[in-house]
Amino acid sequence: MTTIINEHRAAGQSIGFVPTMGALHDGHMTLLREAKKENDITVVSVFVNPLQFGPDEDFDAYPRDIDADQSLVARIDIDYLFHPTSEEMYPKQDITLTVGRLAAVLEGAKRPGHFDGVVTVVNKLFNIIKPDRAYFGKKDAQQLAIIEAMVDDFNHDIEIIGIDIVREEDGLAKSSRNVYLTDEERLEAVALYNSLLLAKELIDGGETQTAVIEEEIIRYITSYSSGTVDEVAIYQYPELIKVDKLEGQCFISLAVKFSKARLIDNMIIGGL
Repeated sequence: MTTIINEHRAAGQSIGFVPTMGALHDGHMTLLREAKKENDITVVSVFVNPLQFGPDEDFDAYPRDIDADQSLVARIDIDYLFHPTSEEMYPKQDITLTVGRLAAVLEGAKRPGHFDGVVTVVNKLFNIIKPDRAYFGKKDAQQLAIIEAMVDDFNHDIEIIGIDIVREEDGLAKSSRNVYLTDEERLEAVALYNSLLLAKELIDGGETQTAVIEEEIIRYITSYSSGTVDEVAIYQYPELIKVDKLEGQCFISLAVKFSKARLIDNMIIGGL
């Protein structure tokens, strides 16, 4: 992969990169179409990264379907699909990176070590692919903020481009985990997005107290779904600092557990 990339760079071609863990869906395709539009060469990686799975998370059960992924990628003429093995990516891996404060809240607090694994593998992929631009979905807003900070802190000459959340027709954020929802849960899951729309209405109406907004989100999800609210929080973005009152750019983050799926969603307030 590195040899191929070096040939394209020597020819003066720009490289767009979309790192994924596979089980590709329309959200990934949106990232890839944007990368293809803005670059001469587009690369997608498919690698289920063991470093970002905790001891209570089933790495082996993560959905994998490389044949389906290849078919989707081929439909839009992506130049390269990079699909390394764990042994190729981590022949020794004596050194890993640590995120620190940005990973001490939200998903990072729920999944200790998760974002350390993310930045370690993304650093490796950036060094292999050497992209001019890399594309990430805003559905994982905390991850996007951490990647942007990593690029700054480690002097990567890469433009990070965040792409808006891709949703189903009823508003549910597209995710590889949606396949784990029962038929009834799938209908209920739209409550996540609807609760964010309710929050936006409150904010547009002048509400600034984050505790009030969070309580209304919890009330709505509890009333309209069987899911258990795992977390609802409002943070400054991209600083990821908890706030009691809306100020500047913030994002509303939520996580809800269903029987076999834990879904996340968010809404950025104040523009991004």
